[in-house]
Amino acid sequence: MNLHVVIGFGPAGAATARLLAAQGHSVRVITRSGRSPEPGIEHLALDARNSGPLIDAVKGATALYSCAAPPYHRWVSEWPPLASAVFQAAESTGAVLVMLGNLYGYGPVDRPLTEDLPLAATGPKGRVRADLWKQARERHEQGRIRAVEVRASDFFGPGVTDGGHLAARVMPRLLRGKPVTTLGNPDAPHSWTYLPDVARALAEVAAQERAWGRAWHVPTAPALSTRAMVDRLAARAGTAPVAVRGMPRAVLGVASLLSPLVRELKEVRYQFDRPFVVDSSAYESAFTVRATPVDEQVGATVDWWRDHPAATGSRR
Repeated sequence: MNLHVVIGFGPAGAATARLLAAQGHSVRVITRSGRSPEPGIEHLALDARNSGPLIDAVKGATALYSCAAPPYHRWVSEWPPLASAVFQAAESTGAVLVMLGNLYGYGPVDRPLTEDLPLAATGPKGRVRADLWKQARERHEQGRIRAVEVRASDFFGPGVTDGGHLAARVMPRLLRGKPVTTLGNPDAPHSWTYLPDVARALAEVAAQERAWGRAWHVPTAPALSTRAMVDRLAARAGTAPVAVRGMPRAVLGVASLLSPLVRELKEVRYQFDRPFVVDSSAYESAFTVRATPVDEQVGATVDWWRDHPAATGSRR
């Protein structure tokens, strides 16, 4: 039985840890606060920015999954020390480092996103994400670590709540048949990456040496606009039709004065103002994971929200 260490227990970390446990691996999850153990998963309370304790926690592991993220508005200050400790742990223990990334590093582009595009982000969050992978790749090329990055578009699916653009800001109102407001142009094609597919891709590349040393896009279904996704969700929920409104720039500007999260979203609004399409064909040509059919994604998501009334009831 191999030991796999997952840093972070947000939606992606939790899905990955539970998948690995279901596959028969021994799984250790590292979070600041810790949690009660669950079948096949050991939870350890540890600040992953502390390299010494982190190295001790990773010893003997086959793979180390970096799935944690600082609060959105503190990425620039808190990502570098976290990444530095993770790199040290991977180098000291020899565990394969599997990094969960996103698409911010590319910056605005006018074509489908592929892994060979330059990391040309101009915003601070995009630059920090690009720099993290550049550092990991350099260490990999120097033979100091074995690293791979798996990049996802906006998360969607069971367990995705506050951080999802089709989650807490949409689902509770949709289930009540009320209009929803979304960021940017609701009719622009947009790629949504299904959370269980993220976990499956992370687990797959960890075991594939030919995957290491580069970045891959998680298999993602063909792009659909926010309005089209809301229509599908509402139809499954039996509340269709639901009005979908794009948040006006003026409203976003006022809201950003009151909310650090909304203020940070201004940097990535370009992803929703125009087509934002992911090409995951490179991954699909090399490995076995495929995107879950959209109808299955929608059904599982609606069912999850209905089964979690606390998540639904917290957003009026």
